[in-house]
Amino acid sequence: MTKALRLNRSLLRARPATAAAPTLGAMVATVLVVEDDPTVSSVLSAYLRKAGFDAIVASDGPSALQQWSHRRPDVVILDIMLPGMSGLDVLQRRRADDDDAAVVILSARGEEQDRLLGLDLGADDYMVKPFSPREAVGRVQALLRRGERLGAQLLLPGRLTSGDLTIDLRARVAHLGEQKVALTHREFDLLAFLVGHAGEAVTKEQLMRRVWGWDFGDTSTVTVHVRRLREKIETDPSDPRLVVTVRGAGYRFDGEVSADG
Repeated sequence: MTKALRLNRSLLRARPATAAAPTLGAMVATVLVVEDDPTVSSVLSAYLRKAGFDAIVASDGPSALQQWSHRRPDVVILDIMLPGMSGLDVLQRRRADDDDAAVVILSARGEEQDRLLGLDLGADDYMVKPFSPREAVGRVQALLRRGERLGAQLLLPGRLTSGDLTIDLRARVAHLGEQKVALTHREFDLLAFLVGHAGEAVTKEQLMRRVWGWDFGDTSTVTVHVRRLREKIETDPSDPRLVVTVRGAGYRFDGEVSADG
């Protein structure tokens, strides 16, 4: 998150949930639109600016990488097929630098494998072309509202522990024994939610609402993130013992959990 967003968290939390996130006071969230079609990028950036965002545009991979690194946007709307460097390569490089911007992948209908790879690389959501600019604005607002809600966890325990797994909610760090678990921000949020609700079966739709902050979306996003999470915390990801599948219901964290401040 940019400094402006961090400084205005308390104000944002006081707003009604249905209010547009970026229009309060001096807070302006930055959205980077990476799209090589000038018509699409022009329309989308216009809708974002009308909603109160600072929208910037990049039309190819190298300029996207430069803008992303220099401007440090809060949200990136990222096309996969770009001149010079693919959107997935851009995403991979930024995540390798520990950039935590929320990312929405844009893809054509025939690029399902690329969409899933984008989620694996740390994207938060995807939209399939053609899409509505209003939907894009709604996704951006939902991502920012979710980020602000998850930042307001002062009433939660500081740490959750289950066997060798320790989750520091305030530092947003997880360890298995002495080893730090390399989690994306979304994976951390998912793990923290599941561990914080240990023993409860939660559906993919519930996870979409509670972790992603969306009332709509493709639940395969949840499936991919659960698979990635299992690869990082389970002894045998093909036979999970912590994040288990509840047939017909969703997922459940099965470890014994203790909490402390």
